[in-house]
Order: sequence, then structure tokens, then C-alpha cells
Amino acid sequence: MTDTVRPCLTFKDRAEEAVKFYVSLFPNSKILSITRVEADGGPIPKGKLLNATFELDGREYLAFDGGDNFFFTDGISLMVNCKTQAEVDRYWTKLTENGGEEGPCGWLKDRFGLSWQIVPEALGRMLSDPKSGDAEACMNAMLKMK
Repeated sequence: MTDTVRPCLTFKDRAEEAVKFYVSLFPNSKILSITRVEADGGPIPKGKLLNATFELDGREYLAFDGGDNFFFTDGISLMVNCKTQAEVDRYWTKLTENGGEEGPCGWLKDRFGLSWQIVPEALGRMLSDPKSGDAEACMNAMLKMK
């Protein structure tokens, strides 16, 4: 699948490890290509990852290592919509293990510093449907959760 708009994730130095981890975690995911540096003498050592193209749940991404000047911020995150509580728990556990950080309201940072939102699909309905109860109370409860 070729998307017109494709996210490009620039890691400090662990892009290949991150890509392999992400494709192992999400269904319908795979590495499409890995390109390595073929010559000595450049800023990236021979044999190291130049870039990786991969799919997460059918959506294409590009990743590469950018060095010390590149890092992720909370200004961008990847959102995972979960059908069940078991999915929420699985993604939360896997993405926070080995150095990830829990945040409030379904937000977390994985061990590579990338921010994620783990969201139950029912949440949107609960917040927008007046029949489901008090949307403000629901949001206040979510903001306290980790």
C-alpha cells in the first residue's frame, strides 16, 4: 500500500529495534524493506540502518536514525483504538515494558521515547452520547487514570 501521506519516525539511534518491536506487536504488520549503508566514510557507519519501511496494521511508515539532534516530543503520538479491555491491557503492558513511561488518560511513552494513546473505542461514544451519562464526569475520571 502506498499512502500519499506517510509518517516518518526519526529515532535517535534505535530505529531498527523499534521497527522490529512494533511489527511484532500489532496485527497486519510487517517490515517492507530495510536499507543499510553500503560504503565507509560517511556520517553513518557501513552496515548500519539507513532507513526502514514498514506497515503497522496496514498503514505504511518510514523510520531511520537521526542521531543526538532528534528526539520525540509529546506533540505527536500514535493512537491505538482498542475494541476490548484485553487489547488495552496488552498494548499498555507491552509498550510500557523495558523502560516505557505511563502517563495519564491513556497516554504513554514507549522505551524508544515515542508517545502513544491507548484508547478504548467505547470512550468516544461515552463522551459524545448524552444517553451514556455525564460526559464531563467520564472525562474527569479518565484524566486521573494511568
